[in-house]
Amino acid sequence: MIILDRVTKHFDAVVAIENLSCEFSRGQTHVLLGSSGCGKSTLLRLILGSIAPDSGSVRVDGRAMEAASRKELLATMGYVVQEGGLYPHLSARSNVSLAAEARGWSVDRTAQRIDELMALVGFDAPIMQKYPHELSGGQRQRVGLMRALLLDPPILLLDEPLGSLDPLVRDGLQVQLREIFRALGKTVILVTHDIREAAMLGQTVSLMTEGRLVQQGTFRDLVTQPASDFVRAFFQAQKPPPDMKSYF
Repeated sequence: MIILDRVTKHFDAVVAIENLSCEFSRGQTHVLLGSSGCGKSTLLRLILGSIAPDSGSVRVDGRAMEAASRKELLATMGYVVQEGGLYPHLSARSNVSLAAEARGWSVDRTAQRIDELMALVGFDAPIMQKYPHELSGGQRQRVGLMRALLLDPPILLLDEPLGSLDPLVRDGLQVQLREIFRALGKTVILVTHDIREAAMLGQTVSLMTEGRLVQQGTFRDLVTQPASDFVRAFFQAQKPPPDMKSYF
């Protein structure tokens, strides 16, 4: 369980998060949805402890995320960013194995875990020898996911993981991620501004605007029972125009 209690975060005069309280249940996939600049990524960074709230608290499985506990709590989290955030001078395999080397894993243990993750994301051995510039965007993203999952953390945080991909690749990865999340049963928090992604992946969807959480529930709840005019307008804006409906 991840709990944010009355959290506020300012960057100089800019209010990034305003008196926000919410919970993310264990073992479910949660989507943070909203337009650019609404505070989604800031909220993820607060959970990671890479920034501290000006007021309020962030708790991970009952422990406050603060300087004294951050290292231990980070060990329970995997983090994925756009394009995977890979080191360009390392092969895909070396990128994935970094955390294992830091933990002192044996070569055999690391190889076994990488084999498991390759099967999970649908990779074969030759891909793992390539460098990031030799991989497609979708492949880089899967390598980033493998790296985040290497130590089998119970919590997985993803910040716009598919945002830079072309629509066809993104569509395929959305389906694949949904199956991976269901198979793993981890606590997943995924940031996106994509409505389809939220519908496909989120067991719970949290819609944000201007640093505030305006509604949290299932995707169907938000669409059929909007809590405010903003929520209604947000989803109305995603619909295709009337003259295009015949094409869908």
